[in-house]
Formats: sequence, structure tokens, C-alpha cells
Amino acid sequence: MLLGLTPDDWTALRLSLKVAAVATLASLPLAIAVATVLARGRFWGKTALDALVHLPLVMPPVVTGYLLLLAFGRRGPVGAWLESTFGLVLSFRWTGAALACAVMGFPLMVRAIRLSIEAVDPRLVAASATLGARPAWSFATVTLPLAAPGILAGAILCFAKALGEFGATITFVSSIPGETRTLPSAIYAATQTPGGDATAMRLTLVAIAVSVLALVASEWLARRVRRGIGAAP
Repeated sequence: MLLGLTPDDWTALRLSLKVAAVATLASLPLAIAVATVLARGRFWGKTALDALVHLPLVMPPVVTGYLLLLAFGRRGPVGAWLESTFGLVLSFRWTGAALACAVMGFPLMVRAIRLSIEAVDPRLVAASATLGARPAWSFATVTLPLAAPGILAGAILCFAKALGEFGATITFVSSIPGETRTLPSAIYAATQTPGGDATAMRLTLVAIAVSVLALVASEWLARRVRRGIGAAP
């Protein structure tokens, strides 16, 4: 057993990484759009939208998972429609775990990206407009590159949150070995099993190692992005 991990441990680790990656990549475009609206938009209901985005941060994760089960379960309005239309089932599937992780990490991602977009000097965007650039082109060539460090930071925060997500995930998709049992739920299952202390400790060390690697990688990428922006003409 490489590194002392059992096949079940490797399955939980691979599943955690897959769920976290899918949750981050799938929610990134929407997070950029919402962050841009909150950073630059002036409209009625902005405060309500901001509160809705950050709601998963203040609600108990179990409540979030239960609401997802009501909406996206096989008997829920959205879940039933997805199954009948596309044959897509989210509840008690790894895709549902990715959805739960995305919902929990979304506020962190939006906040980081919003702060980065707000830090972009509007005069630079205005200058590109005077040169004939359309708003969408100005956003793609001026705002997004300058906000890249914040976008990267938001993605890393979402990924880290997804790796450690437990409450919403286990409520929505349970803890099915090989399907929805991520590292946090595997650790919890080990603590509930007689003689499972060694397994729990082993998986805990793996979770710490993965988190440290993610932080080191994020710092390295952030430095590369900042150097790239500084070197840009």
C-alpha cells in the first residue's frame, strides 16, 4: 500500500480532488459574472443579491444540504426536471457532491473576485473605451487581466472549501463508498467505526498534506500571475 494508504483511502482522495476541481471550474464563470455585477452594477436589489450570495456562509451547512435535497433531489422540482429532461441525477451522486461544494465555496470565490475587480482603476477601462473598445472587449482585455490575482485567489479558496466540505455534502448525497465518500466523510465514518482511529488519523494527515500543497501551489501561481501583470507592456 503506497504511503500506507488503502485502496479505499485512494478512492476517497481521488474523489475529493475530482469533486473540488469540478465545483471550482463549474462555478468560476458564474462567480466572475456575479462579482462583476456586484462590483460595477448600480441597480435595485443589489443588497438582496449580495445577501443571497453570502447566505451559505452564515447558514448551517446541514441546512444548505437539506435545501439542495429539496430542490435537486429526485422528487424536487429542479431535480425531477433534470432527470426527465437530461437523465441527470444529482442526489446521492458525486455530481451532487460537486454541486454542494460549489454552493458552499461560491461566496468565498465571489468575494475575492469582487474585491479584485473593485481595485481595478475605472479610468483604465474608460481609456480603452475612448480608443474604440466595446465594453465586453474592455472587460476581457483590461479588467480580467488586472483582476487575475483575485480570480486565482477566489478559485483557490473555493477549491480549499470544497476539499473540506462535509455538512452540506453528507446531507445532500450521503456517504456512499466509491461514489460520494470524500475525505471528510471518510474521516467521519472512520471515527464512528470501532478501531477506526488509525484510519481516521491517516486520512487526517492526507487531508493536511493536500491542503498544504494547495496553499503552496496557489502562492506560486499568484506570484507568477503578478509577475506576468507587472511585465506586461
